[in-house]
Amino acid sequence: MALGNSQYDAVMRRYDEIRERHRHEQSDRIEEISRVIPEIKQLNDEAADASLAAARARITNKSANLDQYHAEMSRITERRASLLRTHGYPADYLDMHYDCPVCHDTGLVDGKHCACFRKIAAEIVYGKYSLGKILETENFEHFSFAYYSDTIRDDSTGRTARELAERAYQAAKALVPAIGTDGSSLYIFGTAGTGKTFLTHCIAKEAIDAGNSVLYFSAGDFFNVLADSAFRHGENSGARLISDCDLLVIDDLGTEVNNSFVSSSLFRVVNERITRAKSTIISTNLSLTDLSEKYSVRVSSRITSNYKIIKLIGTDIRILKKLNGGMA
Repeated sequence: MALGNSQYDAVMRRYDEIRERHRHEQSDRIEEISRVIPEIKQLNDEAADASLAAARARITNKSANLDQYHAEMSRITERRASLLRTHGYPADYLDMHYDCPVCHDTGLVDGKHCACFRKIAAEIVYGKYSLGKILETENFEHFSFAYYSDTIRDDSTGRTARELAERAYQAAKALVPAIGTDGSSLYIFGTAGTGKTFLTHCIAKEAIDAGNSVLYFSAGDFFNVLADSAFRHGENSGARLISDCDLLVIDDLGTEVNNSFVSSSLFRVVNERITRAKSTIISTNLSLTDLSEKYSVRVSSRITSNYKIIKLIGTDIRILKKLNGGMA
């Protein structure tokens, strides 16, 4: 991942902040337990004394037998865990906790960037595109089928708006565990106000909660980032992050100003992410025929061959909510 020096430094400072926060939290837990369970403080002192004695023994004699030390530490560990459980605490309550148990909040695993590194880098570089608090209300828990009619039918399939919404919901739920594994992707299309963006928010929240790196752009912002990266040549962090993130969401495709750069960039990103088995969600008002006409046959061919196609129909939900006094 190509990050500028200042961006890389910002990522590493975030890791420093995370580790410092966990050190303070562990210190607070130790202080709390020392008050609630005094015997544990005594055990911790015994453990420190045992470690010091073992270190002295090893300095004096590199081949010193430390079996007694290991046995003593096992006794202390077991006793401490037993006391914690007896008082209603988890056995690992005093251990150092981590946001990422894989790299222990260092960003590196075996000399390579951990998956969490991509997530933090994306947040720092594209924080202005963060969904923020909107995901607190626009998520699967708040998804409602009440706005989808049982009488309005799709001319091409004969399915009702509600049936299509139910299929879309199930496809969205099924996508989440596949993110970061097989590159499953969705093309969600339909008229304005049928819940396309809401559904992408649902998926994005689940993906973020699962620890995936997610980039979410409106179509205009998406192509602006690609254009900026192409213009700056050497500092191509935008394009690289778009290629590397676990889930890329392009919302409202077709609302941007179209030109040859847009068409070629869309094909390149779509093709590269398919090749790398990276998940992508595109929401749009464009039917598959419109997609082919607006961009190119090769763009629509790659999408129809590799994405699950989702259609939503019905009355504009935003209007229904206003008529209902803004209530869900």
